[in-house]
Amino acid sequence: MAQYLLNLVQPVGDPPPPEELEPIMREVRAVSDDMRAAGSWVFAAALHPPEASTLLQPSGDDVLVVDGPYAEGKEFIGGFTVVEAEDLDAALEWGRRYARATGLPIEVRPVADRGV
Repeated sequence: MAQYLLNLVQPVGDPPPPEELEPIMREVRAVSDDMRAAGSWVFAAALHPPEASTLLQPSGDDVLVVDGPYAEGKEFIGGFTVVEAEDLDAALEWGRRYARATGLPIEVRPVADRGV
């Protein structure tokens, strides 16, 4: 089985208030539970906002350390899930379920090499 990365693409800004976020998170947990039951779930994590990132930029023989996001954007990867699926169609179905649960875009990308 191949592995696929499901990126949650969310807008920059404050999260929804708890009364809106709680039902979304229930739906997300239900999808994750189904992934586990199907043996597809590998790993998942939420990410801090872009301003918490640090960029390491090669510069000749040195590496520069830059705080914050590399580029300003209107959206960012807020979290991700890695799944194992028979093929892209199966991975897309998990992505569809997450998109419906969150109301946000989900980027589905095959993992190229698990050995690195």
